[in-house]
Amino acid sequence: MSTDIDIREPRAALRRDLGRPELVNGFIGFLFSCTGPVAVILAVGQGAGLSAGVVASWVSAVFCLNGLLTIIASRLTRQPLVYFWTIPGTVVVGQAMAAGTTWPEAVGAFCMAAVLLVGLALTRQVDRMMHLLPMPIVMAMVAGVFLSFGTDLVLAVDSDLAIAGPMVVAFVAVSAAPRLARWLPPVLVALSVGAVAVSLADRPAVEFSGRWVVDPVWTTPVFTGSAFVELTVPLLITVLVVQNGQGMAVLRAAGHDPRMNQVTGWCGVTSLVAAPFGGVSTCLAGPTNALVTASGERRRHYAAAIWCGALAIGFGLLAPGMVRVITTMPEAYVAALGGLAMLKPLQGAFQTAFSGPHITGALITFLVTVADITVFNIGSAFWGLVVGVAVSVLLDRDSRSRNRPDSREKS
Repeated sequence: MSTDIDIREPRAALRRDLGRPELVNGFIGFLFSCTGPVAVILAVGQGAGLSAGVVASWVSAVFCLNGLLTIIASRLTRQPLVYFWTIPGTVVVGQAMAAGTTWPEAVGAFCMAAVLLVGLALTRQVDRMMHLLPMPIVMAMVAGVFLSFGTDLVLAVDSDLAIAGPMVVAFVAVSAAPRLARWLPPVLVALSVGAVAVSLADRPAVEFSGRWVVDPVWTTPVFTGSAFVELTVPLLITVLVVQNGQGMAVLRAAGHDPRMNQVTGWCGVTSLVAAPFGGVSTCLAGPTNALVTASGERRRHYAAAIWCGALAIGFGLLAPGMVRVITTMPEAYVAALGGLAMLKPLQGAFQTAFSGPHITGALITFLVTVADITVFNIGSAFWGLVVGVAVSVLLDRDSRSRNRPDSREKS
């Protein structure tokens, strides 16, 4: 009898907690993740020349597997742990492929990053790794890889005002009303307005026919040293320092206390499963976790995360149709959508990079990254970090000492 009670009570509690407020918060978090972040994947895939099938498999993998992880992790820990994928890492993939990395080599880099994440979690070295690189240097690299999305947005408006113009106007109008933007993501409005603009314009018909249900595409990974340096290392940095660090800060501010090693281990295992199907590295999603914990009872936040995970799985199952529709849109539509989605992350990257210590190193990191150089078949994101850290060590010593707590205060 006692065994039956122990099993049924958690299930009954879960059913009670999966209420309407939790569904609303979970749905808003899902909307954020299936608009702007997906636009980034589509823009990167299109720029890298990947087929629609490969891009659809990528989207399916990161939604289905991370949605499943979100449900399991949130259910087990009774904490909101929404997992998706690293957006900065996705942009770095595009840079690496532009520099000559092939798709199988990129998949190999995903696998290597996954194994290292699991290794760091098992050896409990995550905190040490997170403190090896100063955050301003890392965010300057992120700002550098994000910048092209902002300039592509401007170019899209210049080249196709009839499509990109209404999208920008709609985005700004909704963003100017914070209460409305809280419930209706501006990127989703821009997506819808852009679709209407395309339908009214004299453009080629959008492709709605064909397969809509998930169709995984297996890519056998190829392991190379250049892909490890150019892609695996930046992926590790963005997952640990940028994404998971932000996600942990958001959850702790909301009164939760996830374990960093456990979070990193789950990221690694899921990344390893997703990689051969095109899925870039898994991470704890800061903005989405902020949305699912924005309101409601703290003890029921985990239920909002479960709703978000369930919706993510549903979207992932329909990814082939979604990807086909968007990728047959005009080029300006995809560019404008990706650029609008990246405005806030780009702004945040600049603020973090240039508002504290390491300013000189951050500036050099940004310039080297934006220059898009390739040395020894290794792209600019890696070299930006290397040169930026070196310059900061030499030139930012006074800045660091001003920001360091006075030793007399410690005693």
